[in-house]
Amino acid sequence: MELNWDYPQPFTIDVQVSPDDIDGLNHTNNTVYVKWCEQAGWQHSCDAGLDLKAYQDLDRAMAIRHSEFDYIQAALLNEELRVGTWLVKSDGKLSMERRFQIIRLSDQKTLLRAKWDLVCIQISTGKPKRMPTEFVDTYHRLLIPQD
Repeated sequence: MELNWDYPQPFTIDVQVSPDDIDGLNHTNNTVYVKWCEQAGWQHSCDAGLDLKAYQDLDRAMAIRHSEFDYIQAALLNEELRVGTWLVKSDGKLSMERRFQIIRLSDQKTLLRAKWDLVCIQISTGKPKRMPTEFVDTYHRLLIPQD
């Protein structure tokens, strides 16, 4: 199925809306979209070789400094969705930008777009710290080409 992604070649995960995802308004609660984005972003990193153990061994992590979520349409019970994510920018020193898009598979409508500004931190102190070489090498391979 050809989906209308905002950027080429997303890393994707598929999710299905479960009863636990539904709120009092009878649609997917906003916090669930945040969880799905977190799952996609973390899986993208793990698949590239930077999992929790690598973060702990390096005493570094990419932490969210700022996030924006644009909720476009609601997802309903049992709908199947695809979450796409990309790394779109990095200064190669301290920060990166990750984007997300969630598409409902039945009608190919975009339900959400999101953006995270990430900063590298030292896990042991929680303070910003320069990205280790392993982060620069791995995450820069994942960056989408810019025009």
